[in-house]
Amino acid sequence: MVGKHEAVAGDLDRGFPWASVTKIATAVAVLVAAEEGIVDLDEAAGPPGSTLRHLLAHASGLPLDGSTPVAKPGARRIYSNTGIEVAAELVAARAEVPFASYFADVWGFPLAGSPAHGVEAPLAALLEVARELLAPRRLAPETLAEATRVQFPGLDGVLPGFGRMSPNDWGLGVELHDGKHPHWTGSANSPRTFGHFGRSGTFLWVDPEAHIALACLTDLEFGDWAKEAWPRLSDAVVMSIDGQEA
Repeated sequence: MVGKHEAVAGDLDRGFPWASVTKIATAVAVLVAAEEGIVDLDEAAGPPGSTLRHLLAHASGLPLDGSTPVAKPGARRIYSNTGIEVAAELVAARAEVPFASYFADVWGFPLAGSPAHGVEAPLAALLEVARELLAPRRLAPETLAEATRVQFPGLDGVLPGFGRMSPNDWGLGVELHDGKHPHWTGSANSPRTFGHFGRSGTFLWVDPEAHIALACLTDLEFGDWAKEAWPRLSDAVVMSIDGQEA
C-alpha cells in the first residue's frame, strides 16, 4: 500500500486470526478515547505508579500474562498482554460500554476476544488499519505522531521471537524499528518504521518516510520461516517502490 495506491494478493474476505496485531487496532481505539476525553494517557492505571501510557508502551511492569508486576513501572520494557487488556478495561469502565462495543464503533469490525490478541478478520479489515496509520482519520495527526515516538526512552527488554534489545523501543501500542537488529522488517525499511507482528504469522508495518504500509495474514504460525521471509518480502516491496519512483 503506497498512499492511495494499493496492491493485494490472496482472498480479501477470508478471516484469519490476527494474534498480537490486534494490539495496534486496540491502541488506536484507546487513543480515540483519549482524544474524546474519556481517558487520559497520563492518569493512573494498572500497578501502583503506572499510567495508561505505561500500559500501552509495555512499561508498566506487568508480565506477559498475569496481574502481579515483575518490575517497577518505567524500569524495563516487558511485553504484556495483560497491560493492553487493563488499558482496554479502563476505557470500558469510563465509557460505560464493553470495550468490544467501543472497538467496533471505532473500526467497524468486531473484536472477538482479548483486546491484546482477539481479532479474527479478513485482510480487508487489516488494510483499513493500515490506511489509518498512513493517513489518519479517526485520530488527529498529532496523536498518531505521538503514538509512533519512543515512549520512556532507553528501556531494555526482549522483542518476542528476536531476543533482547538494548534499547527495546516502543510507541503506544506499536513496536518501533529504530536501530534494532535482527528485526522482522527489512534492512530497506527506514528506522521510523513501526508496526506489530503476531504468533499466527501475521504482521503490519508502516514506513512513514517511504509512505508505505505492508500487511500480511497467513495460516502458518510464526517461526524461523518468518524471520527469513518477512525481511526479504519487506525489502522487495520497499525497493520495488523506490525503483518505480526513481
